[in-house]
Amino acid sequence: MEFLDLPPLLSARGTVRLPGSKSISNRVLLLSALADGETEVRDLLASDDTHVMLEALKQLGVGIRHEAGGVVRVAGVGGLFPVKSGDIFLGNAGTAVRSLTAALALAGGQYKVSGVPRMHERPIGDLVDGLRQLGADIAYLGNEGFPPLQLKPAQIKPGGVVKVRGDVSSQFLTGLLMALPLTGVETTVEVVGELISKPYIEITLATMARFGVNVVRDGWQRFVVPAGSRYRSPGTIYVEGDASSASYFLALGAIGGGPVRVEGVGRDSIQGDVRFADALARMGAVIEMGDNWIEAKAPAGGLTGITLDCNHIPDAAMTLATTALFAAGPTMLTNIASWRVKETDRIAAMAKELRKLGAEVEEGADYIRVTPAKALSSPPEGIDTYDDHRVAMCFSLAAFGTALRINDPKCVAKTFPDYFERLATVTEAVPVIAIDGPSASGKGTVAACVAAALGWHYLDSGALYRLTALAARRAGVAWDDESGVAAVAARLDVVFDGESIRLAGEEVGEAIRTEEMSSGASKVAALPAVRAALLFRQRLFRRAPGLVGDGRDMGSVVFPDAKTKVFLTASVEIRAERRYKQLIGKGIEATIQPILQDLRERDERDSQRSVAPLRQSDDAELLDTSALTIDEAVAKVLAWAAS
Repeated sequence: MEFLDLPPLLSARGTVRLPGSKSISNRVLLLSALADGETEVRDLLASDDTHVMLEALKQLGVGIRHEAGGVVRVAGVGGLFPVKSGDIFLGNAGTAVRSLTAALALAGGQYKVSGVPRMHERPIGDLVDGLRQLGADIAYLGNEGFPPLQLKPAQIKPGGVVKVRGDVSSQFLTGLLMALPLTGVETTVEVVGELISKPYIEITLATMARFGVNVVRDGWQRFVVPAGSRYRSPGTIYVEGDASSASYFLALGAIGGGPVRVEGVGRDSIQGDVRFADALARMGAVIEMGDNWIEAKAPAGGLTGITLDCNHIPDAAMTLATTALFAAGPTMLTNIASWRVKETDRIAAMAKELRKLGAEVEEGADYIRVTPAKALSSPPEGIDTYDDHRVAMCFSLAAFGTALRINDPKCVAKTFPDYFERLATVTEAVPVIAIDGPSASGKGTVAACVAAALGWHYLDSGALYRLTALAARRAGVAWDDESGVAAVAARLDVVFDGESIRLAGEEVGEAIRTEEMSSGASKVAALPAVRAALLFRQRLFRRAPGLVGDGRDMGSVVFPDAKTKVFLTASVEIRAERRYKQLIGKGIEATIQPILQDLRERDERDSQRSVAPLRQSDDAELLDTSALTIDEAVAKVLAWAAS
């Protein structure tokens, strides 16, 4: 499985320009297509969800032109799609499936509407029931109440009253309201039960008004679309920044110090998720807001857990579940039943992944309660994201507590394709100094001294490979058995505690320093599967205030973002002499010629191997220590690190 390892974060500060709102983008695209006249759409979100909507509209005969600066021009069809039949595939885009299904059901054609398997598990029965009350001819092609659907020309009934449930998804009501102007008759929609996610209905009504259709609303239970309603292009329309996406960056500021400012939404936004800022303020965050921006800073005393009815911020509320990991006391989020019918069952998914991090989680039909752990765990299997963009983005916040592996990170393309790149621009990761070099070049000694001088943590990656070689030997696994050694490495039971190194509870500091284990380490380290098995384990050593790591590919693969990279070297004769003195100093009998020969062979093997070959990377400083003392070499590295 593809994954992304996030480094542990120290702080967050900066400004982020938000991508366009997914909810507004797909509403604007559909209404632009249905309107009279051409609409120039600016700041449209470029994502998987908008892509499937654009492709579907093109398939239906709508003229769409992409211009410089991200501008999209949509030639409206005046309510009549030119193409009267087709198979319309809409992926896992709920905003597209619900709204376009309603429009197509009243469009006078024959269409099949389908999506990915998860979309076929997301209920649509309440929308279909409402459309059937208008005379729509809709058949289920799979399970009753779920896509895929077969749509045939409707026999529109005279204006009347349509009833639709409001307690499953607001997208059903949105789909009906946006489609009703196509009937040409006055129609009233009555909501049965409590309407959830009311802010999304406000977005729908505001967007319809921009296109000339004003819905008469009586509270949240009754909506009237007047007779003769018809969409007309506003000419040019700007898509607001995505308020749900703003939640991740505002939470970054609240957790990581800040200030972090998001641009593209502000106090005048039509999106309910801007009220996520109010929830952060209740947790103690310092919030400031302008017409088109919101800013968050961490409170001096830290965040505090809250209990919150989240009906008004259904998507952004997910971010509170991971923000709760950094708050004092539990956080209770209620009225979130709609999470169950999203891209995945989000209540179950969030609960499972939060528990992996060590949090205590209680979940119910429409709530989740999160009690943070004293220290976050780092699950080696990673955080699963369930092909759900919001799960992936929410859990990125946990990097403030630990190094973190995010599985299937590309799922963020649904709404925010460059999310992780933008995350890096406003966060500061725990710094790393990576030191590489040939065997016996002194990299371990220099790295340990640099770490001590800075008060940072130290990673001797060679020790991990020696431990793997020792563990494999004890398990009877040959060092050239790649899959066998990789399996040993994956379950390595090792504890580093100061000068102590314990394998399966046994002190092995001396055992792994023998020439035999050093040779074994060189052999097992050349196996790709072994290096992959130890990659995340090495990254877990990265902890505040910083890390100095030595070993092969330390700066190129393990920590490619290392602040300082050094390639330490010395002549093979000098290195042999150093190794000889080291062994004699430990009371181990040795002669220099075999050591010299072994180093030459190891250099050759290490430089020629296919994985992590011995060579200086382009961005590493070269330090030849042949004529330097340890103190002089350490001083040079410290100077580079400070520059």
